[in-house]
Amino acid sequence: MIDLIADLTYIAAPMVNQSDAPFRLLTRRYGATLTYTQMLDSHRLLNDLDYFHFHLRDLQSTHLDWDAYTRPVVVQLCGNDPQVVVSAARRVQSYCDGIDLNLGCPQEHASEGHFGGYLLSKKDWPLVDAIVSAMAHSLTIPSSAKCRLCPSANTTDFGRLLEHAGASWVTLHARHVSATRRRQGAADLDAIRELKHALAIPVISNGNVRTFSDVQQNLAYTCADGVMVGETLLGNPCLFSGEVVRDPVLMALDYLDMCERLGDVVTLKTMQAHVRYMIKFQCARRPWYSKFRLALDACQDVGDIKGLLHRQVRRWRGKAGRLVDVGAPEGHGSERETSGDVDLEDLGDILDRWGLDDGSLH
Repeated sequence: MIDLIADLTYIAAPMVNQSDAPFRLLTRRYGATLTYTQMLDSHRLLNDLDYFHFHLRDLQSTHLDWDAYTRPVVVQLCGNDPQVVVSAARRVQSYCDGIDLNLGCPQEHASEGHFGGYLLSKKDWPLVDAIVSAMAHSLTIPSSAKCRLCPSANTTDFGRLLEHAGASWVTLHARHVSATRRRQGAADLDAIRELKHALAIPVISNGNVRTFSDVQQNLAYTCADGVMVGETLLGNPCLFSGEVVRDPVLMALDYLDMCERLGDVVTLKTMQAHVRYMIKFQCARRPWYSKFRLALDACQDVGDIKGLLHRQVRRWRGKAGRLVDVGAPEGHGSERETSGDVDLEDLGDILDRWGLDDGSLH
């Protein structure tokens, strides 16, 4: 019998171009008990060598035992052919702890390719049953499924189908599929609660989380076995610790350190996006934020981004000194050449001194 992943309580969701290994590791250090990769295309894993090797490097970088927080990780796949999905899963199962089938992607390309959330209509249930059953009977690690609300049929009945097919757990993002409005209205927590009471396997709740208090209330109301969080973690990677990022610059520098440590597993665009989210979370309304975004977009590599942040930290805090990021878990604090309290308002002056006004970077 395949062993279930031990702790499904706090899960970092699969996010397009954002669930890279360094970010997964960052969320694990701050309380996530499980992380997912971004959704990977089963067909491309089998037929596009560059695509396969890029994502394999990502998985191999956390397969090494250099950090206690690198695992567990679940690889999420999309597809509509049982044989293709299973073949892709077999190519990566040695480097992860579970395989998840995406049954919730609402984007237009999912509609065109007939996968993700566009397999939820009742006419496609036999196909979903075949895919999940093939995964459960062919893999050496647990398999699961992440879905949205079914368009017309009973979502609880769909959950029973997934359970009967062999899914080890089910995650429900309790909103309907919409290509234009991914989060139209609040998630239906009653649907998650109903699903949890109907299934014997673990049920994970996804939706309606902005704070750690939301996480606790979600678990209490739905009785779910865990909560999966996506975009909120991008701005506050330490959400599951019950803390708010104390210093977004130090958090961003820690992330970039991990990018360098893990090697060629992250694109420049992904690094810039992560840093942007972390700074935006606390500073989006600052008068200098638009200039900061322009400066960040002008960076050519991780060294440029770190240089930008390092210079800001030094100037914000005045005289040189040492500051330990006490928000990190024990043993993972970050010491930087900084001292004093953060004065984020000074960033506008810094950028002005660099000549980075709104027109200079067009």
